[in-house]
Amino acid sequence: MPLAERLRPKNLDEVIGQQHLLGQGKPLRVAFQSGEPHSMILWGPPGVGKTTLARLMADGFHAEFIALSAVLSGVKDIREAVERAELVRATSGRRTILFVDEVHRFNKSQQDAFLPHVESGLFTFIGATTENPSFEVNSALLSRAAVYVLKSLSDEDLAQLVERACRAELGGLRFTDEAKQILVSSADGDGRKLLNNLEITARAAQAKGMEEVDVALLSECLGDILRRFDKGGDAFYDQISALHKSVRGSNPDASLYWFVRMLDGGADPRYLARRIIRMASEDIGLADPRALRLALDAAETYERLGSPEGELALAESVIYLACAAKSNAAYKAYNAARAFVARDRSRPVPEHLRNAPTKLMKQLGYGKLYRYAHDEPDAYAAGETYLPEGMPDPNWYVPTPRGLEGKIADKLAYLRSLDQAVPPQKK
Repeated sequence: MPLAERLRPKNLDEVIGQQHLLGQGKPLRVAFQSGEPHSMILWGPPGVGKTTLARLMADGFHAEFIALSAVLSGVKDIREAVERAELVRATSGRRTILFVDEVHRFNKSQQDAFLPHVESGLFTFIGATTENPSFEVNSALLSRAAVYVLKSLSDEDLAQLVERACRAELGGLRFTDEAKQILVSSADGDGRKLLNNLEITARAAQAKGMEEVDVALLSECLGDILRRFDKGGDAFYDQISALHKSVRGSNPDASLYWFVRMLDGGADPRYLARRIIRMASEDIGLADPRALRLALDAAETYERLGSPEGELALAESVIYLACAAKSNAAYKAYNAARAFVARDRSRPVPEHLRNAPTKLMKQLGYGKLYRYAHDEPDAYAAGETYLPEGMPDPNWYVPTPRGLEGKIADKLAYLRSLDQAVPPQKK
């Protein structure tokens, strides 16, 4: 039996971590003490105790425990689970807890199959998922279940788990302080991964007759340590969000940290390059137009060099964007214009702005009163209008006083003053 299974907690007090749910007076502790189980979704990263909590709940309520894996099961397995729950109730009157691991992998019809039996009370449904249930679990099923968010295990939790495993199952195996820290880091908050790595290391130590594990042996056993990184799940989007907000917040160190974290976890540098280009447009904008050019150059450099050399150019652009002057004025103006056009009627182009390539068009007055800006003082046709007739000036673009945009604001203010100086009859 794997070490992780041998060390599975037998009661709530043996559970390491999740004290925000299991501490005295906390939601899951209260649920256990109430004597009345309820359907729930346990949402959290791998190896934090979702399956353990479901099993403990079945034991605590003296209920039949039926486990399904959405990866391996289908409608036939669901039907068999229902029949088994009906048999248990008919023969012993016991409750049944149906645990569905990776419930987000079931499609809508498979998830719907649980609804009538949850409503009838045939079984208490417990689903476990590493994905956001708001997106991956049917709203009908979600409305009938409480959602509990489990957290990655802290380094302290993992170190406690190492001590327990060494004491209870591994004959008092010891670790140097540095080796223990590396082992804990290798798990990246995942208790099951920690115990798997610990078991591999313990076997190697036993084979070499070593009673204390040092860094050399640990490196020999584990090789390159990769952090958990779900390229399609919440961890991915949480980290790209942290990167974007660190750049927006003008913190180059935090920006570099999240950028490297994503690379370290296996994110595609090309994806990061696209996001960096987006940041330059959305959060720096015209306050520093060089930022967009630098982001595009970094993306092109990566295409030429590949990994790992090209990643330095991306890192350089991340640092520059974090340090650059910030403005979302262009971003806000664009979104406001899109929203206006989407709900507004189709306004005709004013005649003086229309193209007149034919004689008929010229006879109709197309382009007749157009003023060529280059022929005007300051190359600006003061008082000229460019919006559709009857449309008020929306003032979508409001430049900030930061960076180059401050100079843009000064220029626009000057041009507006020229407009104001034109007599009304000449506008």
